[in-house]
Amino acid sequence: MKVEPSQSAPPAPLWLDAASKSLPRAQQIAEVLRTAIIAGRFEPGERLIETALSAELGTSRGPVREALRQLENEGLVMSLPYRGAVVLGVSDDEVQGVLIPIRLTVERYSFARALDVMTEADFAEMAKQVWLMEQAAKAGDLSKAVEADLRFHDIVISTSGQTHTLQIWRSIWPRIRAYFYRYGRGRSLEVMADEHRQLLVAMQTRDTEIVLELLERHIAVPVPPPVTEVVPARPRRAAAKAEAKAKAKKP
Repeated sequence: MKVEPSQSAPPAPLWLDAASKSLPRAQQIAEVLRTAIIAGRFEPGERLIETALSAELGTSRGPVREALRQLENEGLVMSLPYRGAVVLGVSDDEVQGVLIPIRLTVERYSFARALDVMTEADFAEMAKQVWLMEQAAKAGDLSKAVEADLRFHDIVISTSGQTHTLQIWRSIWPRIRAYFYRYGRGRSLEVMADEHRQLLVAMQTRDTEIVLELLERHIAVPVPPPVTEVVPARPRRAAAKAEAKAKAKKP
């Protein structure tokens, strides 16, 4: 897919967030690129060139390559022969027309059958994921919230004992993760955690009707509002250098 050059203003530069410096460099880069992809800074089909990204982010190619592998696992990037990493993204049409219907079919089936076999240990593990979501919400950490969210649902689907539904779930896992990131940007992480706590309480009643009603409401979410990219302010030193360079070019 060829991406035509935009006629609008040039895209905002990529900057590593100073607040995330405690994270490994590859994770910092992955978060920057993830945010940029979800916000539309990179279009589906656009190539992500390691040399260009490493130069723009002021880092070596190693962490960039590792970050791209992480984004490929999340379903946001795809590696193609002779082209390298290409943005895959996730569209609202795919989410609403494909992923949500598949999730409703797989999870209604699995949740209903898991009710009779769930143990207290299973419920405890689900409660742990809810707690992790709550902690992620307090920290504003979408990545951890998404992983705990996926794990919560995976516990139920795995416990249901339905091998075929688990295979379907695992096959679309990367795309589901991608849309969790896409939709999570426009949602309250506190609300997300609370919805899962309600689901857990419903599961503990072992009442199929209550569980499925909550589950369907939880999964069938509307299209979120557009996400605008928030570009961190340039460090003062970098801004000063840029200003001095611009002045030097003036006649």
